[in-house]
Amino acid sequence: MSTVNRRVLPGFGLSLGYTMFYLSLLVLIPLAACFWKAAELSWADFWEAVATPRAIAAYRLTFTASITAAAVNVVLGLIVAWTLVRYEFPGKRLVDALVDIPFALPTAVAGMIYANVYMPNGWLGQFLVPLGIEAAFSRTGIVVVLIFTGFPFVVRTVQPVLEDLDAETEEAAGVLGANRWQTFRRVILPSLIPPTLTGFTLAFARAVGEYGSVVFISPNTPGTEIAPMLILALHLESAQRESAASEAAAIAVVLLVASFTLLILINLLERWSQRHAQ
Repeated sequence: MSTVNRRVLPGFGLSLGYTMFYLSLLVLIPLAACFWKAAELSWADFWEAVATPRAIAAYRLTFTASITAAAVNVVLGLIVAWTLVRYEFPGKRLVDALVDIPFALPTAVAGMIYANVYMPNGWLGQFLVPLGIEAAFSRTGIVVVLIFTGFPFVVRTVQPVLEDLDAETEEAAGVLGANRWQTFRRVILPSLIPPTLTGFTLAFARAVGEYGSVVFISPNTPGTEIAPMLILALHLESAQRESAASEAAAIAVVLLVASFTLLILINLLERWSQRHAQ
């Protein structure tokens, strides 16, 4: 009697073909074009383009601000997700809906609003600037808008896990004499580490590639610009200087490789935490 090899989904070959086609069209081909454009430079010219003081300052600001914003979002996201899952209060549905506002609001609009609010004569700036806190047109402002754009990722990755936690396990820990902190640290926290790392990764990746909101609140001067802004500046220079486009592609390659390496390391850490939790 012959055994029929049944697929979970019909038309697997056709579906896989469409998947690879659109993945190549939307992701692989543009990335290959970026590497190809950068390859027009010799190794010496490539290194000279990606290692200028302006480029190094852009890398440093981009990754420092992105990691800082993602770390802050981990704390805020855990608090908000915990509040939405564990408590009932008036306006809970409204608060839950507001979490997704950064997904729907154009980031350029967010950057413009934050810049106006934190200007010396803005709603908040008029109180913060006299205290020495300058968020508009500063590095602090860049971190603030990156926190805004990445905020939903941690909430939406942690929230379903909190909802699925077994309440009986927590009750059993309490019956065995564990206090609230011990219950959280030994019962709840191990389950939250993998989704928290996932949320951190998503928020970090979102921050590294952010441009629209940052351009309105950044000083936009050499040394205080993020890498995407430097890439755009070089691309605009290509009308007067032909090699500028290749230099922009070279910086994009460095940013891509560095981001991809960090994401791999974070994913490996996430998998390790999942195995450790089990």
